[in-house]
Amino acid sequence: MSNQDLILYELRGRIAIITINRPEKAHSFNGDMLKSLHAKLIRADNDEKVRCILIKSTGQKFFSAGYDLKEIQGDPMNVAIIQQWGRKVNETMLLMKKPIITQIQGITIGFGVMLVLASDLKVFADRPIDDLYLRLPELAISAFPQTGATLLPLLAFGFNYAKNALYTADKIGLKELKNINFPTRIFPLDKIDPESVAFAKEISKYQPKFSIFLKSMLTIMEKGRIKSYFDLEDECGKVAYDNSIKDLKEIDAFIKELHQKFT
Repeated sequence: MSNQDLILYELRGRIAIITINRPEKAHSFNGDMLKSLHAKLIRADNDEKVRCILIKSTGQKFFSAGYDLKEIQGDPMNVAIIQQWGRKVNETMLLMKKPIITQIQGITIGFGVMLVLASDLKVFADRPIDDLYLRLPELAISAFPQTGATLLPLLAFGFNYAKNALYTADKIGLKELKNINFPTRIFPLDKIDPESVAFAKEISKYQPKFSIFLKSMLTIMEKGRIKSYFDLEDECGKVAYDNSIKDLKEIDAFIKELHQKFT
C-alpha cells in the first residue's frame, strides 16, 4: 500500500471525511502519514464547501495504536519528524476553524488518543472495554509524553483525571468515559458509519459563520495556553532525554525556571 493510500480524503456534501487506512499496522502513524493528515486537515479547513470534518479509520479492531514505534526506534531523525508533525497535527486540530468529529470504533492508544482529545466532538461505538478503550501508555513504556500528551488530557478531562490517565496508563472504557460526559454520541457498532455521517450532516447544517466563530472564540480564549504548553512539553522532553542531567538539584533549578517562564 502506497503512502497516499494510508490517509484517505473524501468529500460527501459539506463533510470532509478523513480516513486512517493502515489496518495491518493497527492504524499506527509514521512521519509521512502525519504530514498527509496535516495537509488534509488544512485542505478541509480552507475549502469553502466544507462545514464539518469527520476523522475515522477502517475496520473494527483499532481506531489507532498511536505512533509506529518500530519505524522510529533508534533513529533520531525519525523521532524528530514524529515530534514535529505530531505536534503540528494536534495544534492544527485545536486551532483550525472547522469543527472536527472523531469516530472511535475500537482500541485507541497514545497518539490515537490525542487525535480524539484534540477533536471537538467524539462519536463512539457501543462496545465493552476489551474491544474499545483509550490508553495513554507513555510513562509505562518509558516514552516521555510530548506532542500534546499532557496538554490534551488536561483540556479534555480536567486536572485530576488527566493525572490518572497518564500515571496509571489504565484502559479507559466507555463506562468511565460516560461518567465524565466525554462521548458526544454513542451508536451501535453495526450502525456507527452511517450514524456518524448523519450526525456530521446535522452539524454541517449550522450557519457556517456561526459555527466557525463558535470554535474560534473558544480557541482564542485558550490560544495562549495551548501554544505555550506545547512549548513546555518540548522543553521538558529535551531535558528528560538528556542523560547528562541526573542530579535532582539540576532538575529542581530547571523546574523553577519553567515556573517563571510559563506562569
